[in-house]
Amino acid sequence: MYRYVIKRIFMMVPIVIGVSFIIFTILSLIPGDPGSIILGPGATQAEINELNHQLGYDRPFLQRYISYMYHAFILHDFGVSYATRLPVFQQIMQRLPISIIVAASAMLFAIVVGVPIGIISAVRQYTILDYAPTAIALLLASLPAFLIGMVLMLVFSLWLGWFPSSGIGTWRHYVMPTISLGLPYASFQLRFTRSSMLETIRQDYIRTAKAKGAPERSVIWAHAMRNALLPVITVAGNNFGLLIGGAIATETLFGIPGLGTYIVNGINQRDLPVVMAGIITFTVLFSLIILLIDVMYAFIDPRIKAKYAATGD
Repeated sequence: MYRYVIKRIFMMVPIVIGVSFIIFTILSLIPGDPGSIILGPGATQAEINELNHQLGYDRPFLQRYISYMYHAFILHDFGVSYATRLPVFQQIMQRLPISIIVAASAMLFAIVVGVPIGIISAVRQYTILDYAPTAIALLLASLPAFLIGMVLMLVFSLWLGWFPSSGIGTWRHYVMPTISLGLPYASFQLRFTRSSMLETIRQDYIRTAKAKGAPERSVIWAHAMRNALLPVITVAGNNFGLLIGGAIATETLFGIPGLGTYIVNGINQRDLPVVMAGIITFTVLFSLIILLIDVMYAFIDPRIKAKYAATGD
């Protein structure tokens, strides 16, 4: 098993390099330069050129990319922000926990809501307990998170005044971001859990257990659910990684000072160190989450664990 983990960690290296090169290329092709954005329209061209020279923006593309990667991964220096002149890595470490809390809360909400309703929908197939959740799930899946967030802000913040509309501080600040980000994923978890459960309860061993007179509740919750939830766990892990990177719109909408908001501000200001370090952080974090889910899957499913033991990994 440990060999597999080491292999996966080494596989992250080309992924990070590829993602960083793509982002660096896109930022270099965008019209404009950081000197013009930082100094504003009142600056002279000489002042802009001087600032771009100080930032190293006037060097050739490959030279700038290699220099950045060398400083980031060899010297462990992600640079300083063009706009604030603060260390980028320090700012990311302050904001990353906020993004993780938002994503984890949304994922927990999606699992708590989606998985039980998906199981009930599968067990009560072709009844109102199946049709109604499926229809609602399809509706929620078609709505973007920022639209749900705007509706929540209008109702629960502006009209009712129950929750603050922006910022962080107490648990009340996380309620609406969690719901707006988690509802679309809850609908996905519901539909996927329903499909997985339907496939499981049609297996021969489930029919055999029922034929032997085992109580339906025992068959569903003790036998069928355990096997049906294995792929659901994998999908939930993948969704958690996507939630961390996909919370940018939600963080911006609710004014949450997370990593997503930090990257958006960096893009608007052409702040290359901020954008590069933020995207690399998301890439590494997503890869680690996928690796963790694979390891957990091996411990949950004895067949996968036996496979690793047989191959010596």
